[in-house]
Amino acid sequence: MPSDTPTPPQSDVEMSIWDHLEELRHVVIRAVLGIVAGMVICGVFTDWILEVVVLGPARKYAPKFQFITTEIYGQLELYMQIIIWGGVILSFPYTIIQIWKFIEPGLHQQEKKYVRTISFYTVLSFLVGMVFSYYVLLPMTLDFASDFGTEFIKIMPDVHKYLSVFLMTIIISGIVFELPLIAYFLGRLGILTPPFMRHYRKHTIVVLLFLAAILSPGGNPLLQLILFVPLWVLFELSVFACALASSQRRKKELTA
Repeated sequence: MPSDTPTPPQSDVEMSIWDHLEELRHVVIRAVLGIVAGMVICGVFTDWILEVVVLGPARKYAPKFQFITTEIYGQLELYMQIIIWGGVILSFPYTIIQIWKFIEPGLHQQEKKYVRTISFYTVLSFLVGMVFSYYVLLPMTLDFASDFGTEFIKIMPDVHKYLSVFLMTIIISGIVFELPLIAYFLGRLGILTPPFMRHYRKHTIVVLLFLAAILSPGGNPLLQLILFVPLWVLFELSVFACALASSQRRKKELTA
């Protein structure tokens, strides 16, 4: 006798641990292929990326700099670093989409419709952070480093160290700008609450001041303040995003 119980759709069937691992393997493979594709694109335009994107700000804001390399294959290593990191950054939107697709099956049906929106704002937040760093933070850093000190000392930084500062500034800024979105997502899940964030607001401000001191060159108080302000604004936006998510979650529970 056939059962009257409807068969749940395939997407609602609970997956085993091996199914999750298999799906995770596919996500990793697709992400790696995306990075490889990004590396190929960066490999074609390496000269332009190095001369315009990476060294362009230094030419404009730190014209006194004369970059050197002390390694025999220093320029080859520099090009390889640009290709690898360029591939990672260029493929970031695709990687984020793959991660959210992996998380999507574990969400409720009503929450799945937000995946595309969350994916979009995740990528947008990262790009906004990178743009802010490239056009505000990096020029400020280079301008200060170029004008600081006596003119009798020539500044000849190793190009690899400059690239490290460039990448650290760009990537960290992109990650920090993700905080409001992360707070909203955790608030929707009930993991993070506004009272918790408000309780540790003073502790967070101290941490942000410490982070601004680390990222600002030479310990300049003005640069620390300029860097601290957007970090503090991002934290307050995170508190607001968490409060909004918690409110939406409570309304959903009351109407359920």
